[in-house]
Order: sequence, then C-alpha cells, then structure tokens
Amino acid sequence: MQNFTELTGQGEGNFLHVLTTENGAAIRSIFVPDKHGNEVDVVQGYEHPEDYLHNPPVLGAVVGRYAGRIAGADVEIDGIHYPLTANENNNTLHGGRDFYHERRWTKEDVTPSSVTYSLFSPHLDQGMPGSAKITVTYSVIQGNALQISYEAQADQDTFFNLTNHSYFNLNGHAAGDIADHRLLLQSLRYAQADAENIPTGDLQPVDGTPLDFTREHEIVERIDADDTLIRNAQGYDHCYALNSDLHTPIARARSERSGIVMEVLTDCPAIVFYTANFLDVKERTKGNAPYGRRSSFCLETGYFPDSPHKDLFPNALYRAGEKFTHTTIYRFSQQG
Repeated sequence: MQNFTELTGQGEGNFLHVLTTENGAAIRSIFVPDKHGNEVDVVQGYEHPEDYLHNPPVLGAVVGRYAGRIAGADVEIDGIHYPLTANENNNTLHGGRDFYHERRWTKEDVTPSSVTYSLFSPHLDQGMPGSAKITVTYSVIQGNALQISYEAQADQDTFFNLTNHSYFNLNGHAAGDIADHRLLLQSLRYAQADAENIPTGDLQPVDGTPLDFTREHEIVERIDADDTLIRNAQGYDHCYALNSDLHTPIARARSERSGIVMEVLTDCPAIVFYTANFLDVKERTKGNAPYGRRSSFCLETGYFPDSPHKDLFPNALYRAGEKFTHTTIYRFSQQG
C-alpha cells in the first residue's frame, strides 16, 4: 500500500502480511487468515500514514521514552531530580507531551520481511536526561510471527521503557467487540496499584481475583466484576509480573468466531493487559470504522509502570553507554 512499508514472510510456513509506517514507527495492519480462509486485519489503525501524527489513543505505535505511568511527573537519578510533564492527574503517562508515537521516525534497513525505524531523542526530551539513539525493528519471522526488537543507548544515565501499543481484535479491526475472545495469561502475580493506577510497589497473587487468567476464560467474563481492582480501571488495565523468555508463550488470546490464535513471547519482566476501556475513535480510521470502548485489547510488554520509584521492581535505569534491548514476538495460528 502506498506510503506504508509492506512486510511478508520469507520461506515456508509464513502467512503474515504486515503494514508499518515511519509516523510513530507504527503497525498499521497485520493480516492473518481466519479458519474460513479469509484474510483478516487484526489491528486497529488509521487510514493514512499522516494520521498517526495525531494519535491520542496510541493506535499501533511505539511508546517511549518511558511507557506507562510515572507518579508525580518526576524522576531522580543519583540525587538529581528531572521534572517531567504531567498529563494524567499529577502523573506522567507514555511520555507526558511531545510523544514519541506522534513523531516521524527515520526508515532504515528495509528488506522484504523487515524494517528498522530510528529516532534521535535529545537531552531532556520529555524531561528525561541524556541524548539517545533509539531503534525499533519489525520482522516477519518463521512460524507466522511478527518480531519487534528495540535498542536504545544514551550518553547519560536515563530510564528506558519502550513498547508497542497495538490494539487487537482477532475477528478484524472493525468487528466491534471482543465478547468471544478468550485469554490465557501465564502470570501468578500482578502489580498492586492505587486509585490512579500507580503501582504501590507490591506484587500480589492473582489467585482469587478477577485478574486471574492462569486458566483460559473469556476476557469479558469478569470485566465488570464488583471489585475495586476492576472499578478503578473500569475494566482491565493491569500490569502482571512475568518469568519469561523468547521460547515459551506467556499469553495466548483466541477468537471463537475467526479461529485466530495469537501468542505473545517476550524477554520483558512485565506485561500490561488493557481492554480499551476509554477508546472512542470515529474519524480517520481504516475504512472509517468506529473504534469504541472494549472493541479491542492490548498486551504491552516492558518494565513495570513507575519502576523509577519502586525498589521492588527492576527500575529500568540504564547507565551512560549501557544498551537497552527488548524483544517481543506476536505469533499467529488457527485453532481447529
């Protein structure tokens, strides 16, 4: 498609067809065949590349320098405070202002099955210290999978937490709801959070809570449970602790209607499960499809939100010259 970079798999066994754009370094589409042989676009997105330069819900794009919430819009490194921009109550969310996901990235190293985008982030960009070179590489790899690999390095001590913010609906981006979707999430603990969804620093067992997906069940089964955990987020917007590698899936979502299965593999310590509780996009979308509340879900891998303030969590601090790396794989198949 014109002005989008088109990626397809090499060799046998790949059926993915992916479209990306340098605006936001975003995933515009992932086409997957369903159980009837129809090609289904399972990612919500915009019609034109320029639409990603104004993207409040962060459809498909890269989030940084620190994805997630940071309490008090401030970080401290070796006794020096760096004020950030508050954009959600008194906290910073997804960078605060001048978002990475609303910038034009540079396209590099294009092959038929992969593309690399880069971004230069100057010292005190979004308030964070250190000039940084950041890259993200999208690759369609063997096994019907999309691999996302990040690298970043700064000339001063800084925090990095990069993720992709794709909204998935395995019945198609315009299907309207995820009522028939089921989820298995291999995590025994979640990050306890306060009323503003800022982690307290404690990890709590999912057992006995509506956050327990250690046995597969419908996403919507407990999404309106009369429970503080659910009420505060108005659905699912929770961070889970992982013991993960790039060989074993830590999450599996599937749709009964389409038969499409999506597995997530990552080397990150945490994953945020979000059910688009506040999504409301009616313009500029693909085919002018309305994207409403709970019409999709996100599985965002990375560090814990607010880890710069929490000793319990890996705190995402990278010393000058130290390289940040992170890889996540979304693997697709069909159920019988």
